[in-house]
Amino acid sequence: MSKPAAPIPENEFERLLKLADYDIDYSQIHGKLDDLTRLAAFVAGTPISLVNLLEANTQWTVSNYGLNVHQTPREETVCQYVVLDDAPLEVEDLTQDERFKKKSYVVNDPHIQYYYGLPLTTPDGIRIGAMCVMDTKSNDLSPEKEEFLKIIANEVITRIEYEHKLKLMRNNMDELKEIQRKVSHDIRGPIGGIIGIAEILRDQAEESKMEEFMKLLELINKGGRSVLELADDILSNYKEEDSPAKISDHELTLSSLKQKLLNLYTPQAKSKNINYSVIVSSNKVDVPFPKHKLLQIFGNLITNANKFTPENGSVKVELSFSPAPDSKLVFIVSDSGVGMSPEQKENILSDHAQSTAGTKNERGFGFGFQLAKHLIETMDGSISIHSKQGEGTSIKVEIPV
Repeated sequence: MSKPAAPIPENEFERLLKLADYDIDYSQIHGKLDDLTRLAAFVAGTPISLVNLLEANTQWTVSNYGLNVHQTPREETVCQYVVLDDAPLEVEDLTQDERFKKKSYVVNDPHIQYYYGLPLTTPDGIRIGAMCVMDTKSNDLSPEKEEFLKIIANEVITRIEYEHKLKLMRNNMDELKEIQRKVSHDIRGPIGGIIGIAEILRDQAEESKMEEFMKLLELINKGGRSVLELADDILSNYKEEDSPAKISDHELTLSSLKQKLLNLYTPQAKSKNINYSVIVSSNKVDVPFPKHKLLQIFGNLITNANKFTPENGSVKVELSFSPAPDSKLVFIVSDSGVGMSPEQKENILSDHAQSTAGTKNERGFGFGFQLAKHLIETMDGSISIHSKQGEGTSIKVEIPV
């Protein structure tokens, strides 16, 4: 018996773009919302409370109370139904609901019976996820409790917005500091050269007793030194350049990117006994580059590779830089999965998102690859696919950094 069609919001691609705009690092956000999650459980009187964000194929739990979970296939979740509508979703008895009664979290531990979820709606009206409370027995929330939970859900979005704006401010400040450093450095070189020439000419003018020429050179010398002093004063703020550079929150290195990709996507691979590896093919493992949207791009491609690779198969990710002077980040994800026909490859590279079942009949939402492709193109990058039915797929991405 085939699975029921997965519910997809009418604005799904817009919804995923909005979530990608927040550029959330799912390996770092944990802990920042935990006080709200605990408060939600306390208000509802339930043992479990979660904050979930829904990507194309994965539900990421960014804060949890009472249930140690970090990611779930989206098709297995209740929250996938919450993002369909502005109203809260209450399921009084999951064991009697055809959509959920056979789910592992209902049949097995923790034996969830009651669910109440509120959409996490951005200020511009996009539902990016859900805050939910769950119980292992029946529950009945009063209108007052429901109103309190709505306030908490709104505060969750406020926190996410706040973190995003802080990130943008930090990025802009760092960019301004870098511009300041470069301008100061660029000023220092030519001004120093002018001062040197002026001093040589002054010495020559003194020998020839050219008083007017000497006065002019002295003015050049003084003016140059005053600008040079200003540049030195600005540059004094950047003495840390002499020590090893610190990587900011909005930067990655090949080494840190490798670790994040292992931490985030190894659980997906293990669930299908897939041999998942990440390899760095470069000696520039500690060279920093902007983090902007990279985890969203690579995450969708890795999730797709895991989805279309059968049990005991393999998924390999290779990270490197292109040869100078291109300065491009090169990302290759290869799998031993089902592969694609020429028609399927042409379709996936088009702008038409279609859902395809995975090797364990996982439901796809058809937007993960499309989102990755869109983000790559907006970053002036390129994506190419090499695939053959029954022989796996290799996807290569190059992004200027």
